Amino acid sequence: MLVNNAGIADRADGTPSKTNIDAVRRTFETNFFGTVAVTQAMLPLLRKSPSARIVNVSGALGSLAHNSEPASEFAQYKFLGYNASKAAVNMLTVQLAAELKDTGIKVNSADPGFTATDLNNHRGYQPVPQGAAAVVRLALLPDEGPTGGFFGAGQRVPW
Repeated sequence: MLVNNAGIADRADGTPSKTNIDAVRRTFETNFFGTVAVTQAMLPLLRKSPSARIVNVSGALGSLAHNSEPASEFAQYKFLGYNASKAAVNMLTVQLAAELKDTGIKVNSADPGFTATDLNNHRGYQPVPQGAAAVVRLALLPDEGPTGGFFGAGQRVPW
């Protein structure tokens, strides 16, 4: 199994009209391009398994549905680089799952929820073990499990 848990946030990231373009580039370099590079490097090994799993850690801020819905608790967080990089990870998930549909490899995105980590100065409302639950569940999917989806704590997350 491969769990792509790359994630940085840059203090210079912000709304589209005010964000620092270099902050957006740095964020994409780690969150998206790093995920693509590691996945490509690991695919030859994963293809040797009859039932490999790839879990891309995304989050609610990578959901276009959550970002565009004013009533969403996540709509207020406008970080162009971070949100767009995680949305790009979700696109990677969809396309890679389609590419690998005839193999035993399942590819999904995970929303760990707002977890207390260094990334958010431990302001998350849940501990790491609770945040890791969605990732672990997807990493241990049975062969008949889903592929190409976005899942949080036991439920599908809107793209």
